[in-house]
Amino acid sequence: MAPEVLPKPRMRGLLARRLRNHMAVAFMLSLGVAALYKFRVADQRKKAYADFYRNYDVMKDFEEMRKAGIFQSVK
Repeated sequence: MAPEVLPKPRMRGLLARRLRNHMAVAFMLSLGVAALYKFRVADQRKKAYADFYRNYDVMKDFEEMRKAGIFQSVK
């Protein structure tokens, strides 16, 4: 019996092929993480700020800080 001859490995362009595959996977993962961040963090934060400022009274807050003595120039 003659020993089987293994095919030669394809070494030419190996880095370019693997880099192309890894870049595609990295791009897809980064898009997924960006979308996840937008919907889970940014939109929730935007909603929380909108809820806070919907009922926020600037003058009431100013009067409380003035009475507490925070401002030196306002008595």
